[in-house]
Amino acid sequence: MKSYNNRLFVNFIILTGSILAVLGFVLGQLFPFYIESYFSKNEIELNADQMDQVRRQFSFIITFLIVVSFALISFVANNLLRNLLDPIENITQTARELTKGNYRSRAYAIGPASIVELRNSINILARNLQEIEKIREIEEERLKTLIENMGSALIMIDREATVSIVNRQFLDGFGLTIDDVKGKNFLTLGLPPKLEKFIDHVFLTELPYRKQIEIEVQQEIQYKQVYGAPVVGEHGRWLGVVIVMHDISELIRLEQIRKDFVANVSHELRTPITSIKGFSETLLDGAFKDEKMLISFLEIIYQESNRLQMLIQDLLELSKIEQHGFSVNIAPTSLQEVLIRAVELTSPRLDEKNMQFNVDIVRDVMVMGDFNRLIQVFTNLITNSITYSPEDTTITLRIKENNEYGVIEVEDQGMGIEKSEIPRIFERFYRIDKARSRNSGGTGLGLAIVKHLIEAHNGKITVKSTVGEGTCMKVSVPLCK
Repeated sequence: MKSYNNRLFVNFIILTGSILAVLGFVLGQLFPFYIESYFSKNEIELNADQMDQVRRQFSFIITFLIVVSFALISFVANNLLRNLLDPIENITQTARELTKGNYRSRAYAIGPASIVELRNSINILARNLQEIEKIREIEEERLKTLIENMGSALIMIDREATVSIVNRQFLDGFGLTIDDVKGKNFLTLGLPPKLEKFIDHVFLTELPYRKQIEIEVQQEIQYKQVYGAPVVGEHGRWLGVVIVMHDISELIRLEQIRKDFVANVSHELRTPITSIKGFSETLLDGAFKDEKMLISFLEIIYQESNRLQMLIQDLLELSKIEQHGFSVNIAPTSLQEVLIRAVELTSPRLDEKNMQFNVDIVRDVMVMGDFNRLIQVFTNLITNSITYSPEDTTITLRIKENNEYGVIEVEDQGMGIEKSEIPRIFERFYRIDKARSRNSGGTGLGLAIVKHLIEAHNGKITVKSTVGEGTCMKVSVPLCK
């Protein structure tokens, strides 16, 4: 606009200067005839020198007037052009800013009514665009928050098969970053083949599709409930597909645990009941007449009924512990006293296998715990160590502490646990050596009870084991502060 203003001003000055120059030239040519006519009419005689002097004075006056007129015209023209064009330049600059997305820009032009009206229209447009931009930003932020916090993995793929939107759950679930996926073809992301096949199906059919798939992510089997649907824009234009994945691995695992629990309970109950029923029928058929056989069968029935009673008690105990709102009676507790009491309760079993305790206690440690429940925990752990250890071995008991926890370690020299089985030993009825533990009278619920009790104390239990060398159970309970 400034260059246009300058060009217009220069053209006007050139035109004005040309007109004044022509006017000066015409006046200069007519001047001698006018002077001669004037002096002749008034009968004034001038010699040649006087006539030249009059001509020079007249030329100076004419030149001076033309120059002054030219300067005044230039000044007035410049002000007039600035008053007319500067407001338009300001409005034009504001319009440029609006096209760049700067909706805060405003026009401040003054001038004729038409220019003021144009300025007001531009400013109203800018305010409307600013409000629309604010609404758009709010909607984008809401959509982003919804996508990032929806709890399920989401990916949106455009019609060119490139990723346009992806949330944090998806990236974390497959070990990717935003730079790895944004604007990339989904087939280049290294997604599991079953997921790629699912996405291809939605692309080909352009119809909603739901399926449960099993995929391997970082050497771990996961179960996903996947839903895919086409994205349709205005006028029915197909824009791509959106894929949402719900992780149902935990639900599948819990369902499997429930099935295993029902099967295991049935099996555990059936064994003693079958024994009791079988020996009872044998006695009723006449075996009771043989006193030696009668006593033997009654002892077996007694043992099986004890086993059945223990199983039912452990089931009731586990059910009570797993109920919502279960809590333990937290109070300052001596770990040394807990361990002494647990040793007293398990010593008879220890003596049966000619085993011994090795106690490593530098000093007592006070923790925040339930005395009776902690005795139950360590009695269970020591009993397990005795059960899975050969005769003439040693069980080591240690008491330690760190900045947060009091720690008791129960270490045996038993059969050990495979690394792959360690995560499962706290499941109900899970046994490492099923025949051996069942024959020893175990219910398979002890470690499940231990885990829940430790968690109720806000503590933790960890396991270290080497097959053929032994196992160390490490229980941490918050310190008394």
